[in-house]
Amino acid sequence: IVGAGERAEAAPAVLGPGAMTLNLKVNGAARAVTVEPRVTLLDALRNELDLTGAKPVCERGGCGACTVLVDGAAVRSCVTPLGAVQGKAVRTIEALGSAAAPHALQRAWVQHQVPQCGYCQSGMLMAAAALLAKNPKPSDAEIDAAITNLCRCGTYARVRAAIHSAAAALSAKK
Repeated sequence: IVGAGERAEAAPAVLGPGAMTLNLKVNGAARAVTVEPRVTLLDALRNELDLTGAKPVCERGGCGACTVLVDGAAVRSCVTPLGAVQGKAVRTIEALGSAAAPHALQRAWVQHQVPQCGYCQSGMLMAAAALLAKNPKPSDAEIDAAITNLCRCGTYARVRAAIHSAAAALSAKK
């Protein structure tokens, strides 16, 4: 117990027996983290790299709130061991766009009023970004097949409309 005016000693970092330094490329920057390789990508992003856009919800790969891109593919970071992404390009919602220059998907999300509570939206946006990178003009059926993220607010029709709008904006840009 620390009394008034006293300082608590910082607890030493506790690393397991298999802790090692892993070199990653996150949002275009080389990053190194020292953790056990079994630590999930989600935990490393949030706890080691302070990138909190990917959300921990189910922590079983079911909901998609933790979706990030690994070498352009949408992955559920809560079930991806950090060691599995060493040497691969990881892109999080923090690098999708910015307030000054939002991505077409982010603009479409606002235009179609997609988010309600918003908790699942970063994962939904990243899954949509992976889809549009692979298929610039998806049909409704292709969107439904690719966007398997869960939204408790049920904004799926607006998600679909926003993806179509973003696809049109991106194709007009070319």
